[in-house]
Amino acid sequence: MTVESGGLWLSHATPRESVMISAEGVGAFVRALLPVHLTGGHSVTFGVWIRVPPGEMHRALSEWFAPTYPDLLIDGHLANQIAPWSVRGAPTRIAVIDPDHTPYVTSSSGAELAAVLQDTWNHELVLSTLPR
Repeated sequence: MTVESGGLWLSHATPRESVMISAEGVGAFVRALLPVHLTGGHSVTFGVWIRVPPGEMHRALSEWFAPTYPDLLIDGHLANQIAPWSVRGAPTRIAVIDPDHTPYVTSSSGAELAAVLQDTWNHELVLSTLPR
């Protein structure tokens, strides 16, 4: 299902359900998951938006429910700020790790986002930044 209204295009009925959004004058976005390893064997996964060129969003849409979905790779930039890091705008690659899930952020050429993905972070610090 797609919804279009006043320059806003959604892949599903609401922004919360959508995996892709395009907003006139703002850009095109694909939803992804950002996994973070925490101390004590814990982890947290953030739902994020990746800003992509409009053509990439259209390509993602054509592959999302197709047999080629497991091979989907998309390059873009992280559209969210994720505390406690300064990673908004970081170059981002997303890939399908599990064909039953949204793609995951798998790498970044930005040093801070690459560290977020690769390092283990203090769970008390990270969890204290989450909204309550």
